[in-house]
Amino acid sequence: MKTFCILSLILFFTPALTAQTQKPLTERSWPSVANEMPEAWYGSEASLGIAENVLLYQRNAGGWPKNTAFHLPLSEAEKVKIRKEKEKEDAIFDNGATTTEINFLAKMYGKTANPAYRAAVEKGLRYILDAQYESGGWPMFYPLRKGYYTHITFNDNAHYRLMKLLKEVNDRKPLFAFITDPDLLARSQKAWEKGIEIILKTQIVVDGRPTVWCAQHDEKTFLPAKARSYELPSFSGAESAGLLTLLMGIKNPSPEIIRAVEGAVEWLEAHKLKNTRWESFTNADGKKDRRIVNDPAAGDLWARFYDLETGLPYVCDRDGIKKSSLEEIGYERRNGYSWYTDTPEKVLKAYPAWKAKISQTTPK
Repeated sequence: MKTFCILSLILFFTPALTAQTQKPLTERSWPSVANEMPEAWYGSEASLGIAENVLLYQRNAGGWPKNTAFHLPLSEAEKVKIRKEKEKEDAIFDNGATTTEINFLAKMYGKTANPAYRAAVEKGLRYILDAQYESGGWPMFYPLRKGYYTHITFNDNAHYRLMKLLKEVNDRKPLFAFITDPDLLARSQKAWEKGIEIILKTQIVVDGRPTVWCAQHDEKTFLPAKARSYELPSFSGAESAGLLTLLMGIKNPSPEIIRAVEGAVEWLEAHKLKNTRWESFTNADGKKDRRIVNDPAAGDLWARFYDLETGLPYVCDRDGIKKSSLEEIGYERRNGYSWYTDTPEKVLKAYPAWKAKISQTTPK
């Protein structure tokens, strides 16, 4: 009876741990396992095997490949194959790659003090620092890969994630408190400063007023650039939110940063699609489909892309031709890409408090 009562109390007071660990790891995504497991799980027996996989996949350059299920069990034959691929130049910053693995191993080091995890984190951090352009931006791949991959990559929040990690290192957050190498810390601080500078340098200016950013910018001219066939130079309603979050998080911002934030917020306010939402439906072919609808009860959305000349939102198929509505592009792209987003909403909600704070601290 006593044992039952104790067990009941444990289950009652740790509902999150119980609920989250009931779902098999094989049914989770890697980002979910890396970032969202209960704190007590990191350092557990189950997590140790996954950490070994993450170490195994780390490329000799220091980064990791993307879209890889590091948490799934590996056969001995698979491990042999991965070891042979250490020299592959497929380490990347897209889709959360490299930053996710560094954060996971930092958590594991905090729980186990395993020096292999610390070494991998520091190697990954050096990789990030080595990959940064002198201008402050990052390419998608490093070593560099020919094509649009060399552009300064804001796409899918790559720059935002890298800068967020650097800020935690520089601010001596508990997760990265074990990084004490003076050279590494000095380089991280410099990389953060340059990363802010490139945000300001690439901001699109219209009629003398700063607006927002493109998902990628040419690494030499800093102008909006094309990536895949349907990712054309544009104003971005998605990636701009992360960049604004970085700028608004700076203490004692310079007049240039304040102007950049004010201009971007003004642009986002002017270009939101009011009372708009996604709607799923079954199309004439009997397939699950989706569309954008106007609904007085809905919140606001922003298009992923806005035309640089007209400022109007557009979507695009693989033919690279701009269309004004989802119905005008094919099923595959219509359902296989995030054409609209609500990510700027959080930034706009935080803006009044930021503005009030800035007004109190800015010299008259």
